[in-house]
Amino acid sequence: MKLTCAGSKNSPIYYVQKSVRIGTKTTTKTVERLGSIEEIKARCGDMDPIEWAKEYTKKLTLAEKGSKQGILLKYSASMLIDKNVRRSCNVGYLFLQDICYSLGTDKICDAISEKYKFDYGLNDILSMLIYSRIIAPGSKLSSLESAQNFLEQPKCNLHQIYRALGVIAKENDFFQAELYKNSQSVIARRKEVLYYDCTNYYFEIEEEDDFRKYGVSKEHRPNPIVQMGLFMDADGIPLSFSVFDGNQNEQPSMTPLEKKILKDFGTSDFIVCTDSGLSSTANRKFNSIQGRGFVTTQSVKKLKGFLQDFCLDDDGWYIPGEKKKYKLSELDEENDHDKVFYKDRWMNEDDLEQHLIVTYSIRYRNYQRMVRERQIERARRFVENPSSLSKKKPNDPKRFIELGHCTADGEAASRTIPSLNQEQIDKESKYDGFYAVCTNLDYDAAKIIRINQKRWEIEECFRIMKTEFKTRPVYLSRKDRITAHFTTCFTALVIYRILEKKLKEQYSCEEIIGTLRTMDMMIAPGEGYIPAYTRTDLTDALHDAFGFRTDYQITSQKNMRKILNQTKKKQK
Repeated sequence: MKLTCAGSKNSPIYYVQKSVRIGTKTTTKTVERLGSIEEIKARCGDMDPIEWAKEYTKKLTLAEKGSKQGILLKYSASMLIDKNVRRSCNVGYLFLQDICYSLGTDKICDAISEKYKFDYGLNDILSMLIYSRIIAPGSKLSSLESAQNFLEQPKCNLHQIYRALGVIAKENDFFQAELYKNSQSVIARRKEVLYYDCTNYYFEIEEEDDFRKYGVSKEHRPNPIVQMGLFMDADGIPLSFSVFDGNQNEQPSMTPLEKKILKDFGTSDFIVCTDSGLSSTANRKFNSIQGRGFVTTQSVKKLKGFLQDFCLDDDGWYIPGEKKKYKLSELDEENDHDKVFYKDRWMNEDDLEQHLIVTYSIRYRNYQRMVRERQIERARRFVENPSSLSKKKPNDPKRFIELGHCTADGEAASRTIPSLNQEQIDKESKYDGFYAVCTNLDYDAAKIIRINQKRWEIEECFRIMKTEFKTRPVYLSRKDRITAHFTTCFTALVIYRILEKKLKEQYSCEEIIGTLRTMDMMIAPGEGYIPAYTRTDLTDALHDAFGFRTDYQITSQKNMRKILNQTKKKQK
């Protein structure tokens, strides 16, 4: 702060002023009007007015440096606010930025930029797309617009974003490998078990092309799709992904991506856990060599007759960790409701020795019965008011309907007569409560069951991308840009999962992302930033986990610059 003088030579007026930064500009702000010499004399007594004013200015400066002086903001009910001046900003993205820089994404982008020699900031563009995907997901244009609300605004244009997408796609394999390598210094990556699954994303277009193809949509949409295969580690953190044509079979997609992990990620001994839809014989055999293993779900219905008899047999069941043998017919509905029973044996299928483990749960049985009852009720409505009954999918209620072509007396009917197929209902009900897994590992059955039980986390990864991140529909048409879109979504998911770990997995996805999106602050020009969000246990946990706070009554511009520098700390 400094003492300044204004007014005429004969009647000077003294002020305490300081330099403040508003955006990128520096200006002078009056802290206090001390007044004329006479007014100062009334305050200083026998002391020289000018000397008193200088000492008073020093005291104010020291008080401000020691953060002992509160800030008084003055507003007028008769003055309009300035046009085109931001009044608030989002700081929730700072927690994402801290993780992003700790993963060394800036260094990865620098290495790519050095290779291509372009004139835009790749790291600024990629960071903006990642933060926007979590804070305000949308198209690339809407991401750029919503990012204007961040504390620091992006320095790029829309055409540069589209150019960057092409580069990101070309370097996708390098980016994934480097991201994984850097992540190991941020969080322990338990890669002894890898989980693989596929999903697809739709495009709001009518005509397919060389990449976006008509296929079996997971969301039952009549649109062209692109498919994604995703590997996840044992802690639920994504490891690697690939995208492929919408009309391709999922099963062949796993091996090429797995070979890339073997080559680029420096890891070779692991167990791959998948669902039955991805467990082809070729995939199982590929993961039965060089120290690898597999764990995959197995449909009891598709087993050979003698193996089905083994699975469904009433006798020979155990609880993990116990030696007592149980019979299913003797289980107590209430006391055994939450217990999981198992039996296991080895079998040889397609010249491959496999460990078959089957489980039974009363809870799971009741769930399957509840689902079927609802489907049967829907089937009854079809029977009472028949519509299109020609197409019957595996889990379609129409599979419980049979079409009769004769009356009860055996005479030919003039029209088909729909009715419930009780034989089909009884056939399916015998499998209620049973769940089978196949593996080539000679592990304890309880350990295999625990490995398979974590498959839900990869399903959650897809759910987060589709719902919270709004990854689809995809508003791009070129294959390279579509690939880059999924690269940013994949990276955003990695960052979010690490954020969950830092919060010790105590909060739901909806709570975490909802809080980040609402962490806005009012901008007090020249003074600092005032929280406009509600302080909660979750915001406290965020600040504690990352070592900075934005929830003081006001954060000075100087302290906010320190926070920004902290979140952009370079990886060593």
